[in-house]
Amino acid sequence: MDVHILDTLSLRWRLLPAPDSYDKKNGDIPYQRYGHTAVSLDDCAYIWGGRNDKDGACNILYCFNGVLLEWSKPEVHGCIPGARDGHSACRNENKMFIFGGFEEEIDRFSNEVYVLDFNTMTWSYVKTYGTPARWRDFHTAVNVGCKMYIFGGRSDEGGDIFTNHEIYSNKVHMLDTSTSTWSELSITSSIVPSGRRSHSAFYYDGLMYIFGGYNGIYDQHYNDVFALDPVRMAWREVKIKGNQPCPRRRQCCCVIGSCVFLFGGTSPKDQPARNETDLIDHSDLYVLDFSPSLKTLCNLAVLEYKLDTKCLPMSLRWDLSAMTTNNTISRSCNTNG
Repeated sequence: MDVHILDTLSLRWRLLPAPDSYDKKNGDIPYQRYGHTAVSLDDCAYIWGGRNDKDGACNILYCFNGVLLEWSKPEVHGCIPGARDGHSACRNENKMFIFGGFEEEIDRFSNEVYVLDFNTMTWSYVKTYGTPARWRDFHTAVNVGCKMYIFGGRSDEGGDIFTNHEIYSNKVHMLDTSTSTWSELSITSSIVPSGRRSHSAFYYDGLMYIFGGYNGIYDQHYNDVFALDPVRMAWREVKIKGNQPCPRRRQCCCVIGSCVFLFGGTSPKDQPARNETDLIDHSDLYVLDFSPSLKTLCNLAVLEYKLDTKCLPMSLRWDLSAMTTNNTISRSCNTNG
C-alpha cells in the first residue's frame, strides 16, 4: 500500500517511498485494498479491514506513524472481528468502534459492533440494546462525543444474506457508546438526503455533513451536500459556491481546521453508467473552506473573472498557481464499492 502526503499549504502531494529495510512478506506493510477504515490517535493512523480481489478481506490492524513515517503491525488480543470490508470506524478517546460491513468468510452483511481498546490493544464484542441499525456496508459513521451516527449504506432485503435485492435507507441511527444503546433519530425536517452508499461524512462545528455517494437502485451518483443538526434532528441542503466536484462515490474527506479536503472518488464516464467498465477513478483534490479569508475570496474572484495576474505580487501568483495546477498522483485500481 502506497502512502502519499499532502502539504495543505502548497496543495502539493509527494509519494512516500517504502523503506528498503521492510520486507513486505512479513506483513508490516498492508497490501493494497479498498473498503478499509482509518482512524487517528496521537501521531498515528490505524488501518483496519478492507479487501482486494487477489488477497481477499483482512482483519489485521496496521499502524502508520506520521512522525517516523513507518508502518507497524501492533499485536492485538481478545475477540477479533472477522475480516470484512465496507464497515465504518469511529474513535472515541482511546477506543475504536467498528460497525457493519460485509464479512467475506461467512458471506454475509453485518450489523454488529466491536471495540478496540488502544490502551490494552484488546478487541471486544459489544452487546448492544435497542433496535440496531440494519445490516449494511459502505455506510458512514460520525462520532460526536460518545454518540456514533450511522447514515446510508447498502442493505439487502435478505437481511444479513446477500440476495442482490438492494435497499438504500436514508434513516439516521445513533449508537450511544457509553450505554451501548441503539436508537433511530426522529427527523423533524421535510428535507432529507436520498439513501446512498460510498458517500463521505464528517463533523464540523456541531453539524454532521455528507457529500456524494451512489444509489444502485436508481444508478445515480451524487455531488450534493447535506448537513444534519443532531440536536434539532433536522437536515438541510447546503448550497456550495465555487467549482464543485462532479457526482462521485468512494472519495475521502478530511477536516483540517476550517477546511475539508476532498480527494478522489469514482464517477461514470457518462451519466448513467451502463456497466462497471464505464466508470472512471479520479485523483483530483477539492477544498471546501467553511471560513474563507479575504485573501482566499479575492483569489477565487481573480480565477472566476479571469483577471490579469501580471501585476500581482509573486506570492499571490504562486497561490493562484497552487489552486489551479493539476496534481495527479494515482491511477485506477478497481470498480467495487
